[in-house]
Amino acid sequence: MSADFPAKMSRFVQRGINGGGSVENLKRLSGGANMESWSFDHAGSGYVLRLSRSAEMMAGRAYGHDAEAAVVRAAYAAGVKAPEIVAEITPDDDLGTGYLMRRIDAEVNPAKILAAPAPTLLSDLARELAKIHKIPIGNLPALPVTSSRSLLSELKERFLSFGGDRPVMALAICWLEEHCPAAVDPVLLHGDFRMGNIMADADGLAGVLDWELAHLGDRHQDLAFGCINSWRFGHIDRPAFGLGSLEEFWSEYELASGVAVEPDRFRWWLIYATLWWGVCCLQMADIWRKGLDAGLERAVIGRRASETEVDLLMLLEEFVPDQERGPVNLDTPQHATGNGEPSAAEMLAAIASWIESDIKPNAQGRDRFMASVALNALGMLRREAEQPVSVHDKRLSEQLRSGAMSLATPGLFDRLRQQSLRKLMADQPKYSALAKAIQQWV
Repeated sequence: MSADFPAKMSRFVQRGINGGGSVENLKRLSGGANMESWSFDHAGSGYVLRLSRSAEMMAGRAYGHDAEAAVVRAAYAAGVKAPEIVAEITPDDDLGTGYLMRRIDAEVNPAKILAAPAPTLLSDLARELAKIHKIPIGNLPALPVTSSRSLLSELKERFLSFGGDRPVMALAICWLEEHCPAAVDPVLLHGDFRMGNIMADADGLAGVLDWELAHLGDRHQDLAFGCINSWRFGHIDRPAFGLGSLEEFWSEYELASGVAVEPDRFRWWLIYATLWWGVCCLQMADIWRKGLDAGLERAVIGRRASETEVDLLMLLEEFVPDQERGPVNLDTPQHATGNGEPSAAEMLAAIASWIESDIKPNAQGRDRFMASVALNALGMLRREAEQPVSVHDKRLSEQLRSGAMSLATPGLFDRLRQQSLRKLMADQPKYSALAKAIQQWV
């Protein structure tokens, strides 16, 4: 927090809320890799400021915070559980761009929500999406109009711009190109409707947050997005948002919307969304590498691409010829007993031990959260030092994109499974798909 930030905040709040009193209990909320969120109290009410201080961080976005705020206002007016916006930042506030919302006091942590979800929560999510998709386009600001082909083309270009050297992602792009569904009449999409962006309490859904990716397109994109394994937070056995079955989710949505869900179209968007998150992880690394955001959290998210590669292989497996689906020979890493000077893995373990024992217990708020992020990063590096693995292969990626190789190429699926499993073992050994994939493939 800069020294002048609290004073600027106070002036903005006084202007935006038009009331006396001071800003109290100001704190930055944990998480939020793309935007800052600041919670505070004022005159007996709670508020959250959504903020971007850097023009660079807004570069490449389809629209600014003014249009985003207009979408949130339209959703709130339509009865969607979106936050109520009370003020928007102007250039005179000297804070950047963003808007101020009334705070929704409910749980946002996906692990806590999924540990004991309200019985109605999955139905609530289905009905909320139906409500969003019914908002008249005429009530909205100008938003991007998308199709499956346009989004896939953009995603492919992003993949290539980040090196284009991850064969599993190249394979997924080829499959998506070959199976691209026909265009449909567009509706308003939230664009990021998933655990982590919804709030819940004992009564069910309490709030829908983070509207920065809202656009017009195929409703199946919204339906599938929150169902990718990354957003189920360990509940791999509950394919609908980590809460229940797809059949229950679809049934509730169809009842509320009057529109039938198309399973094949849903599957295409599920694979697309899984790939999209993988490419986003590569983008996080690129942002960090260019110095646009030097935060550790962004660099660590860059190492989450491997989770999507195992997920993609599991989703694509049904399209692999039977003779290529044999068991994977996965070597168990051998941890040698050290002698002499400490190895790289041992040094990393020593640093992690120090953070765990001396730093994290004394940290508070975001500092404690970042200590956990640092421990996660050190664990990745230690495991990689013990068993080096690389999934970067530009030549193979180009062969897949050109059609010279495919899911039917003898030995390819086995090779990709071996490499992807080893990479995920280093990056995220507790990721839910790893245990399931090993059980299924090894």
